[in-house]
Amino acid sequence: MKFSSDHSPAPGAALCAAESAPAPGGESRTRDAVARLIQQAGPQTAAVLADRLQLSAAAVRRHLEALVADGVLVEVAPRATSRGPRGRGRPARAFALTDLGRARFGHSYDELATTALQYLRSAGGEQAVVGFAEHRAAGLAEHIRLRLAGRPLSPAGKAELVAEVLTEEGYVANVAPGGAGSQLCQHHCPIVHVAAEFPELCEAETRVLAEVLGTNVQRLATIAHGDGVCTTHISPPLPASPSVKPATGTSSKARTSTTGGRQ
Repeated sequence: MKFSSDHSPAPGAALCAAESAPAPGGESRTRDAVARLIQQAGPQTAAVLADRLQLSAAAVRRHLEALVADGVLVEVAPRATSRGPRGRGRPARAFALTDLGRARFGHSYDELATTALQYLRSAGGEQAVVGFAEHRAAGLAEHIRLRLAGRPLSPAGKAELVAEVLTEEGYVANVAPGGAGSQLCQHHCPIVHVAAEFPELCEAETRVLAEVLGTNVQRLATIAHGDGVCTTHISPPLPASPSVKPATGTSSKARTSTTGGRQ
């Protein structure tokens, strides 16, 4: 197995595309307003949001569905209120921000992580940063192995499961066909600003992908490098090495000598 983090173009390198076109300017602003209201006030129903934004309930529901599909919002149980018993019928749905949704509004975690890694590099040298990157990637590898355990998946099924785990980790991943093999597409990077300064994080992640998938992979593009999508080409599975049964009663040394003497 091997991996490559080069950004050299390869056949089908542009196959990882956004799964949906961005909303037009007006709709994008409205969705930002919906998300910001939920950020400020906590989980909200479509009716409350429609009243606050002076929009129809149908329009707000359409924006809510789009934000859920984008991973920005998630449906949650409505909060109990002290306004007395509700009438009959199904409780109104409420919506809350996901971790991805909260990241839209910025935070200082990136700055803190970058400062910590800068200190680590100055105190322990480049190898200390590499060691940290390997430690972080090992946690991802263990997560994937636990999900793969006891599941006889095809190579394609294994790649899909890896994409599923990466999505749970905030990478919004999917698998697309890509010439001889496939492409793992990561549409979001939760550590993009840190990885831009410390590419060791991406390199360690790529090594882990090669290991858990059991085949060669090549990183074609990364968001941290300025590309729109992190794209990793997954080569077809490596052919199994033919097993040679040793002759009964023949030592390893003798077999090596005999094989090495053949023409």
